[in-house]
Amino acid sequence: MENLNALSGNQNLEVWQLRLYVAGQTPKSVTAFINLKKICEEYLNGQYQIEIIDLTQQPELAIEDSILALPTLVRKLPEPIKKIIGDLSNTEKVLVGLQILPSMDWKI
Repeated sequence: MENLNALSGNQNLEVWQLRLYVAGQTPKSVTAFINLKKICEEYLNGQYQIEIIDLTQQPELAIEDSILALPTLVRKLPEPIKKIIGDLSNTEKVLVGLQILPSMDWKI
Protein backbone atom coordinates (compact mmCIF):
# COMPACT_ATOMS: atom_id res chain seq x y z
CA MET A 1 0.00 0.00 0.00
CA GLU A 2 1.34 3.39 -0.97
CA ASN A 3 0.09 6.86 -0.06
CA LEU A 4 0.57 9.82 -2.34
CA ASN A 5 -0.21 13.04 -0.56
CA ALA A 6 -0.36 16.22 -2.63
CA LEU A 7 -1.86 18.64 -0.16
CA SER A 8 -0.75 22.21 -0.64
CA GLY A 9 -0.52 24.87 2.05
CA ASN A 10 -4.19 25.86 1.84
CA GLN A 11 -5.98 23.37 4.09
CA ASN A 12 -9.35 25.17 3.88
CA LEU A 13 -10.29 23.51 0.60
CA GLU A 14 -11.98 20.13 0.46
CA VAL A 15 -9.53 17.23 0.25
CA TRP A 16 -10.32 14.44 -2.19
CA GLN A 17 -9.50 11.01 -0.74
CA LEU A 18 -8.98 8.50 -3.53
CA ARG A 19 -8.12 4.79 -3.40
CA LEU A 20 -6.79 2.97 -6.41
CA TYR A 21 -7.09 -0.80 -6.14
CA VAL A 22 -4.62 -2.66 -8.36
CA ALA A 23 -3.18 -6.14 -8.87
CA GLY A 24 0.56 -5.67 -8.86
CA GLN A 25 2.43 -3.73 -11.54
CA THR A 26 0.32 -4.81 -14.52
CA PRO A 27 0.17 -2.48 -17.55
CA LYS A 28 -3.45 -1.53 -16.73
CA SER A 29 -2.57 -0.78 -13.10
CA VAL A 30 0.38 1.40 -14.08
CA THR A 31 -1.68 3.20 -16.73
CA ALA A 32 -4.50 3.79 -14.24
CA PHE A 33 -2.09 5.35 -11.74
CA ILE A 34 -0.46 7.59 -14.36
CA ASN A 35 -3.86 8.74 -15.64
CA LEU A 36 -5.17 9.36 -12.11
CA LYS A 37 -2.11 11.38 -11.12
CA LYS A 38 -2.43 13.51 -14.27
CA ILE A 39 -6.14 14.17 -13.66
CA CYS A 40 -5.55 15.06 -10.00
CA GLU A 41 -2.71 17.44 -10.81
CA GLU A 42 -4.75 19.17 -13.50
CA TYR A 43 -8.18 19.37 -11.84
CA LEU A 44 -7.83 19.02 -8.05
CA ASN A 45 -5.32 21.80 -7.41
CA GLY A 46 -3.16 19.84 -4.97
CA GLN A 47 -6.12 19.00 -2.71
CA TYR A 48 -6.03 15.22 -2.96
CA GLN A 49 -4.67 12.07 -1.36
CA ILE A 50 -4.16 8.90 -3.38
CA GLU A 51 -3.89 5.57 -1.62
CA ILE A 52 -2.66 2.69 -3.80
CA ILE A 53 -3.86 -0.71 -2.59
CA ASP A 54 -2.23 -3.75 -4.18
CA LEU A 55 -4.64 -6.62 -3.72
CA THR A 56 -1.94 -9.18 -4.49
CA GLN A 57 -0.35 -8.09 -1.20
CA GLN A 58 -3.50 -7.34 0.82
CA PRO A 59 -6.51 -9.15 -0.71
CA GLU A 60 -8.60 -8.71 2.44
CA LEU A 61 -8.85 -4.96 1.75
CA ALA A 62 -11.10 -5.62 -1.26
CA ILE A 63 -13.99 -6.35 1.09
CA GLU A 64 -14.22 -2.84 2.55
CA ASP A 65 -15.03 -1.22 -0.80
CA SER A 66 -16.65 -4.28 -2.46
CA ILE A 67 -14.01 -4.47 -5.19
CA LEU A 68 -14.95 -6.91 -7.96
CA ALA A 69 -12.65 -5.83 -10.84
CA LEU A 70 -9.23 -4.24 -11.19
CA PRO A 71 -8.04 -1.59 -11.45
CA THR A 72 -10.80 0.24 -9.54
CA LEU A 73 -10.73 3.82 -8.34
CA VAL A 74 -12.81 4.64 -5.25
CA ARG A 75 -13.55 8.21 -4.23
CA LYS A 76 -13.95 8.08 -0.43
CA LEU A 77 -14.25 11.83 0.09
CA PRO A 78 -16.06 14.00 -0.69
CA GLU A 79 -19.10 11.84 -0.17
CA PRO A 80 -20.96 10.09 -1.70
CA ILE A 81 -18.55 7.28 -2.49
CA LYS A 82 -17.98 6.83 -6.24
CA LYS A 83 -16.26 3.99 -8.14
CA ILE A 84 -14.71 3.79 -11.58
CA ILE A 85 -13.37 0.56 -13.07
CA GLY A 86 -10.62 0.49 -15.68
CA ASP A 87 -7.40 2.25 -16.60
CA LEU A 88 -8.92 5.77 -16.34
CA SER A 89 -7.84 6.62 -19.90
CA ASN A 90 -11.15 8.33 -20.74
CA THR A 91 -10.53 11.59 -18.89
CA GLU A 92 -14.02 13.01 -19.47
CA LYS A 93 -15.65 9.83 -18.13
CA VAL A 94 -13.42 9.95 -15.03
CA LEU A 95 -14.15 13.65 -14.41
CA VAL A 96 -17.90 13.09 -14.70
CA GLY A 97 -17.78 9.82 -12.73
CA LEU A 98 -15.96 11.48 -9.85
CA GLN A 99 -18.23 14.53 -10.16
CA ILE A 100 -15.29 16.84 -10.76
CA LEU A 101 -17.14 18.10 -13.82
CA PRO A 102 -20.89 17.89 -14.47
CA SER A 103 -22.19 15.57 -17.17
CA MET A 104 -22.54 17.24 -20.56
CA ASP A 105 -25.20 14.77 -21.75
CA TRP A 106 -28.08 17.22 -21.74
CA LYS A 107 -31.32 16.41 -23.54
CA ILE A 108 -32.92 19.34 -25.35
